[in-house]
Amino acid sequence: MEMDSLPNGNSAAASPPQNTTPAAAGGTTPFPKLTQLTEALKLEHQFLRVPFEHYKKTIRTNHRAVEKEITSVISNVADVSDSENFSKDDAVNHLTSLVSRLQGLKRKDLVDIEVFQEAKKVIDALQNKEVAPALAWCSDNKSRLKKSKSKFEFQLRLQEFIELVRGENNLRAITYARKYLAPWGATHMKELQRVMATLAFKSNTECTTYKALFEPKQWDFLVDQFKQEFCKLYGMTLEPLLNIYLQAGLSALNTPYCYEDDCTKEDPLSQESFRKLASPLPYSKQHHSKLVCYITKELMDTENPPQVLPNGYVYSTKVCIFLVIIM
Repeated sequence: MEMDSLPNGNSAAASPPQNTTPAAAGGTTPFPKLTQLTEALKLEHQFLRVPFEHYKKTIRTNHRAVEKEITSVISNVADVSDSENFSKDDAVNHLTSLVSRLQGLKRKDLVDIEVFQEAKKVIDALQNKEVAPALAWCSDNKSRLKKSKSKFEFQLRLQEFIELVRGENNLRAITYARKYLAPWGATHMKELQRVMATLAFKSNTECTTYKALFEPKQWDFLVDQFKQEFCKLYGMTLEPLLNIYLQAGLSALNTPYCYEDDCTKEDPLSQESFRKLASPLPYSKQHHSKLVCYITKELMDTENPPQVLPNGYVYSTKVCIFLVIIM
């Protein structure tokens, strides 16, 4: 059998070149790439394994410490209750020391209290009109704040500049602006221009635009801004989670009747603390009315239908039957 001749090549070119690397059906990753991915995962596994094992070891150590402390405390409480040698005052003092011991254990092993202590120092400093701790916090978390495009450090620098202008230290304010504010000019020029104008308007200006920069509430704004940045940095909600969960449940109970004086005590919204949480929530959408007996607090339905008395009051059938029996 003769092979048909090809115009631009020999018979070997009749078939297209074969790919020696088999590819999986459906466009999946070829075997060499899968091999590379596997090797990369092996390499990353080694980097992740060390901190993971260290974390597991820390958890085990803390767990043993907690069990040891709790066992010791329970044993001491049992000794106090069984012993007749302890006076009332000695027993109270001993129990107080055990409570302090447990609180110390909680602070040490069960709560990231250092993080919140650091945040409290920053908040206290801002309330005292000091920006140094807040700037130090920004320096420690510079890369993460930059990644989230935070402008908190810039706002701190602006406030420090304003305080120099308030103290009529104009030369220091200009030097400060050149060193710390100029790098922000590419992204915050309008705000810089507004703040730099305070050199001419002074702190006693009556111009609303610049007078607002010297008001004490600017420090309150910085405190609120720090709380937002702190929560964002650690993945926390600004509103406590307990409040969020409570509001989720109260939204199903929030009705106008809950705020009336004759609201039943069984209703959680009869308490002022729950009413405060539910006040910003919309009223619950009740598609079907529910009648509850005022005396038995039971639902009046087909099994226990409502009855209207001659005086116009409505009670459940059970109550009416009981009234007929006793009369």
